[in-house]
This record gives sequence, structure tokens and C-alpha cells, in this order.
Amino acid sequence: MAGVDFIDQVKIFVRAGHGGAGSRHFRRERFIPKGGPDGGNGGRGGHIILHGNSHLTTLLDFRYRKHLVAPHGIPGKGNQQTGANAVDLVIDVPLGTVVKTEEGIFKGEITQHGEKLRVAKGGRGGLGNTHFKSPANQAPQFAQQGEQGEHFTLLLELKLLADVGLVGLPNAGKSTLLSVLSAARPKIGHYAFTTLVPNLGVVSYQPQQSFVMA
Repeated sequence: MAGVDFIDQVKIFVRAGHGGAGSRHFRRERFIPKGGPDGGNGGRGGHIILHGNSHLTTLLDFRYRKHLVAPHGIPGKGNQQTGANAVDLVIDVPLGTVVKTEEGIFKGEITQHGEKLRVAKGGRGGLGNTHFKSPANQAPQFAQQGEQGEHFTLLLELKLLADVGLVGLPNAGKSTLLSVLSAARPKIGHYAFTTLVPNLGVVSYQPQQSFVMA
């Protein structure tokens, strides 16, 4: 059985960060009681980025991390201070990882070490009230809210070679053993030929160490 191709597949939910709100602020100083608007812009929300890592061989980590959420941008402040952009959420994936939408639309593939693929875009920060000043409105009382970050469900696929194969008589406990050693959940029944197609499981035995069992 070793050397046979299988597809390791996992479904995850990603949510990029929202942009920070713009500031509705006016300059107020001791000798300038009626200063103009000086609200700063909000910062950008964090992107979600997949990063190719040649040291990884499976999607095992995503079995326990189904939701990826990036931080939000920081709101703007007075004195035209722009809020800080959020830190992007960068997640390592093995080379050969294919990214699709839940509907099966191809979004990209990671093929090289260090390659990056943005899978969810962070929201733009809102504009502060200083941007809305005009001759007709010299004291705007409003500012923009930040845009929402993208969010959706993604399907990650990785073609694998099985390192170990379990072969035995019907109803001998092969699926049960696979379910105990890995996170796989094959159909288990007390009758022959319960398993009609090969099942794949990733067995983790040390940090960052694993092998594929079929």
C-alpha cells in the first residue's frame, strides 16, 4: 500500500480583521477653543496569509485549528493620529497545498518554500472627520467606520503518499486501529467489508513529526 496517492483535505473558516474606525475629534487647546476637525484615520485590519513551509508534510495542525481570525485595526485618534494597522495572521502550510472556496472555486496553490498567498483581505480603516471638512461644512460631526474583513469557509487539499499501509482479513480491526492512532474517523462496523475505499490518517508521534497511514 505504501506509495499510493491520497488527498488530505480539511475545511477551515477564515475571518480577516476589520478596519479601525476613523476619529471624530476637534482640536481643543487653551488658546484655541474652537479648533477645526483633526480626527485621524483608522488602521487596516489584519490579512490572513498562508505561507509555504517545506518542513511540513501534512495538514494535521488544521484538524485542531478550524477557525483562523486576524486582529482588527486600531481606531484613529485626535491630532490626526492614524491608528496602527493590525498584524497579519500568517499560517504555515506544506508545499503543494491547494486552496479552494467551499463551492470548489480555485484560489491558489502553495508550491515553493516561503511563498505567500493572501486568502482573506483585512478591512480598510475608516477616514477621520478631518477628511470631510469643506467650505460648506467646516466642523463635520462624523467619521467613517472601518470596513469589515473578508470571511468565508475554505477547503485546503494536499496530495500525499501513504507511508504505511494496513492490510488484513475483513473485520480484523484495521479501521479501529487507524482511528486510535490518528485523527481519522473511518466507518467501523461489526461486519465484513465495512471499508469500501481506503481511509487516510496522519499519525503524529513527536512535535512536528508525523507519517501517513492508510
